[in-house]
Amino acid sequence: MSLVFYVVGIVGFIAWIYLLYVLDRAQVPAWRYIAGSGGLFVFMMVYLRPVLTQPLASLVAACAGLFGSITGIFTSFFKYGVIFISSRAGQISLQIDFECSGVLEIMAFISLLAFFRAYSSFERVVVGIIGSVLLLLFNAIRIITISLIIYQFGTKSFYVAHTLIGRLVFYGLSVMLYFVVFTKTQIVRQKVGNFTYGHSE
Repeated sequence: MSLVFYVVGIVGFIAWIYLLYVLDRAQVPAWRYIAGSGGLFVFMMVYLRPVLTQPLASLVAACAGLFGSITGIFTSFFKYGVIFISSRAGQISLQIDFECSGVLEIMAFISLLAFFRAYSSFERVVVGIIGSVLLLLFNAIRIITISLIIYQFGTKSFYVAHTLIGRLVFYGLSVMLYFVVFTKTQIVRQKVGNFTYGHSE
């Protein structure tokens, strides 16, 4: 990457920090949350995604590979992010790429959480780590689900397994995570007048 690329990034980062400062002084928390989360997501996607995609793909392949090794249904070459499935109807290899690595979902989760003031700073760090690990495991479960379907029904089922069922499994688990981390916490810790819903401990 060229020097200009990094210079533009530094200038953009400074401008983003200044914008957050202005929005904070103006006491418009909703706009600060949008600008903060959106800006952090963009910076992470531009500067961290190229570095983290392959390691995350390898981790997903390694996690899914544990199930494959135990059952003998598929073989994981985690160093390369590849799953090899040998079914009754043929053989197929799956390359865990950008989409299946979970990097997009993890960065979106961290970006939203970083400016979510229902948590303290320490809680955001802990929840961010736990949530990222869970999203990684959810991706592994998606890969396992796809592999099981292909193993059982053959390579012709790849499209349905990957495009429909695999995504439904992953996003269904992700929705539950988002509900617990964001929606439920917001409701429990929200204060209206002298009343509070639940406890904030």
